[in-house]
Amino acid sequence: MAAGVERTPLRTYPKQIDAACYNHVRLALLRFGAPLRVGLPRHRGLEVILDDDLWLCVDAAREDTPVLAWFDFETRGRSSLHAPVACRLDVYHVHAGLVMGTTLDALTDALRLRLAAAAQGENHASG
Repeated sequence: MAAGVERTPLRTYPKQIDAACYNHVRLALLRFGAPLRVGLPRHRGLEVILDDDLWLCVDAAREDTPVLAWFDFETRGRSSLHAPVACRLDVYHVHAGLVMGTTLDALTDALRLRLAAAAQGENHASG
């Protein structure tokens, strides 16, 4: 069970997170600080609260009810930035399977936009 989530998960799965997604999250946390809350435009009402040890997908329209949680990231000894990162995934909502496959893609897209906007803002400020 993910630490910091006060509900018992319906199921827990072993998962692999794509390296690009994991690296975008790490970069965003370094740049913007933790915890970092990211809305998922393609998933109405869903947001992901990112921290170093837990990525918690919540239904913001329902008082941040947990939907999914990624945790126990196996990064110790990680030497390849292109290799997927193993973790655990807790499922908290009976219909979480409908978004489980696309949530991290939407998160990666949202973080790319936020990081690009921040970089562009820095370029305008220095130029």
